[in-house]
Amino acid sequence: FRDRVVGMAVRSATEMSKYNENYVGGDIIGGAGSPLQTVFRPRVSPNPYATGIPGVYLCSSSTPPGAGAHGMCGANAADRALARRISR
Repeated sequence: FRDRVVGMAVRSATEMSKYNENYVGGDIIGGAGSPLQTVFRPRVSPNPYATGIPGVYLCSSSTPPGAGAHGMCGANAADRALARRISR
């Protein structure tokens, strides 16, 4: 396995915050994963993916189901966008 590793980078939490200002305190997964934030992130709304701008949706780890469920945030946002388009 060591023969296949071509590089490595190490950053502290402080360095991560400087690298990307969204990584507050070095947190790369979007903040606290409290039970309320699991349901109501990034804001309290029946559609947490909608931005209020027609055709613009959020699909990051800050939207349900949150970090760790790779791809589901985007799939859920796409479902909402398609449902809105079909209902017109």
